[in-house]
Amino acid sequence: MLRAIAVLVVFLATALPLRGQWALMRADADSLVQRGIFYIYNLQFDTAQAYFEELIRRYPAHPAGYFMQAMVSWWKILTHRRSRAYDEEFLAAIERVLQVCDALLKENPYDIVGLFFKGGALGYRGRFYAMRESWIRAANDGREGFEILLRVQRLAPTNHDVLLGTGIYNYYAVKLPEMYPILRPLLLFLPPGDKELGIAQLRASARNARYAATEAKVVLLQILYDFEQNIPEALAVAEELLHQYPRNAYFHRYLGRCYVRLGFLDKMEETWREILRRCIEKWPGYEELTAREALYYVGLAHMQRGQYEEALRYFYKCDELSRVLDEDPSGFMVKVNLKIGNIYDLQGKRELAIMQYRKVLSWRDVQNSHEEARRYLEKPYGSP
Repeated sequence: MLRAIAVLVVFLATALPLRGQWALMRADADSLVQRGIFYIYNLQFDTAQAYFEELIRRYPAHPAGYFMQAMVSWWKILTHRRSRAYDEEFLAAIERVLQVCDALLKENPYDIVGLFFKGGALGYRGRFYAMRESWIRAANDGREGFEILLRVQRLAPTNHDVLLGTGIYNYYAVKLPEMYPILRPLLLFLPPGDKELGIAQLRASARNARYAATEAKVVLLQILYDFEQNIPEALAVAEELLHQYPRNAYFHRYLGRCYVRLGFLDKMEETWREILRRCIEKWPGYEELTAREALYYVGLAHMQRGQYEEALRYFYKCDELSRVLDEDPSGFMVKVNLKIGNIYDLQGKRELAIMQYRKVLSWRDVQNSHEEARRYLEKPYGSP
């Protein structure tokens, strides 16, 4: 129950216009922020950091520079999925944002800059705590951030950057109770959501917001791909994001996944081969988890073309890397061993195929893997 509540309040807390009422900033500060934002999303963190340090030097009492430094740390965490090396850096940056915001709000409790950035800082810290499964802390930040959201909506209801926040709220206020029915009684005390309106607001923010446009596209991409199953539109968003930020591994992976889901075999293989090349060359964000995914999908492309020996070469590497990355069989490890068994069946190596299917049955059930394995034990894969 506590975990479910934390999930709800964290999503509500991050339904904030995270880059705020930037119209109050001068042109030079605006330029520094815009350039720095580009380098964050392009995963060129040192360059982004230099712009925000200059912003802080010029405007030390404004929370913008400190908040953007926290976003550099946030994207380091997102792109180093198995590491906690940046946790303390992120938490310290968020604490600095809160201190600067509190100084503004002490002078004026309705200071919109202070409210925007405090809400954003609490929202991201709540997301961080949820990621680290610190549910009580996540819930506390979420509750406080949500209260700020309600105040901000009254102060700036028509700002397109604000639509990022209202769009997230409207969508997840409906979606989360669908996923976690235990949350439904809690929504009686909150404003009702509207999924369609939420998506429309995110689209509007993606088109028109000055500072939150990219973040709106990121959220929209996640919703379209992961929840709405609207893969054609998700593909269009992923293509736009990767074109704008060509070094971003996060966007690159979503693009490759869209090609897989749509059955675009040539583009699928081309994209995942490029991802794998960047992993080998150790581009920022292209880590071992991404390499494993790339190995699986390049192997799948070969399998779908009937190039079984080439497919096995990539599948073996995927399985080998999975054993390094995970103590217990992961989803990719289970799926790739099923595929290896399928290829053995197609090659007429029935005894080897049976060994694979029995191995899968000895592991945890992942996406009906046990049902598949039993079916292939009864009847070889590919048989009429």
